[in-house]
Amino acid sequence: MVRPTLTLMAVHAHPDDEAMATGGVIHKYGAEGIRTVLVTCTGGEFGDGPGGLKPDQPGHDQEMVKRTRRLELEASCRELGVSNLELLGYHDSGMAEWDRASTLGAFAGADVTDEVGRLVKLIEKYRPQVVVTYGEDGGYGHPDHVRAHQVAKAAFLASGFPTKLYYCVFPKSLARRVLAQMTQAGIDPGVLGEMDFDADNPPFGVADELVTTIVEVTADVPAKLAAIRAHASQMDNAFFANLPDQVAPMIMGHEYFIRAIDANEGPVPEDDLFSRIR
Repeated sequence: MVRPTLTLMAVHAHPDDEAMATGGVIHKYGAEGIRTVLVTCTGGEFGDGPGGLKPDQPGHDQEMVKRTRRLELEASCRELGVSNLELLGYHDSGMAEWDRASTLGAFAGADVTDEVGRLVKLIEKYRPQVVVTYGEDGGYGHPDHVRAHQVAKAAFLASGFPTKLYYCVFPKSLARRVLAQMTQAGIDPGVLGEMDFDADNPPFGVADELVTTIVEVTADVPAKLAAIRAHASQMDNAFFANLPDQVAPMIMGHEYFIRAIDANEGPVPEDDLFSRIR
């Protein structure tokens, strides 16, 4: 009996999400010989332009941003050792308050049935045992992250092939460490968005007890940092990109997940996305 190729598929909304949220596990499992497939749903057109130019500022060129981010995504994939990159080709929807989801071709406003169908075809092509995406709120409510969750979960269920579905998450305890590190570095936490920052109870992240799976990726932090830094045009990533090498493992040395579906119904907590599959 020929053993099927072990495959991890990560479904992300924009270029750079792959590095920030799952760069460690992508590199780790790829180094172990597991095929890694990255599905990026949008071109990230509403990202930063040159010099940090925002989408609502004069001179912001969405097509130029898209081209730049495509090149950065390819560089990130090289750093992480991604086996296969697949682009769904939808337009960035922007933040919820921008009300851009109705833009022609925007991911969050497109036909979800069509989106699910396209991802099902990729699942049938690569036959991953493990699929990783965001939780129901997309991590922080971004419309494209929420839609990526909806599409990935629906495609997972419709395809009937993958064994396990995970949501990449940011536990509250890690959020507290990040805020503390930002304060020590003299960085205003307000750069993360207009939120009420309480150092003891951050407005983002999930309760630690919801986390089912913690994967150690300390050895993969250099590759993850390099992938984050590959997205040099995105100034909002500057805090993580500029973490000192000796500090980065404290924040990035583990990646956290909620196991949403497991056909094998294995026990939790666990420390391996491929537990009971290998």
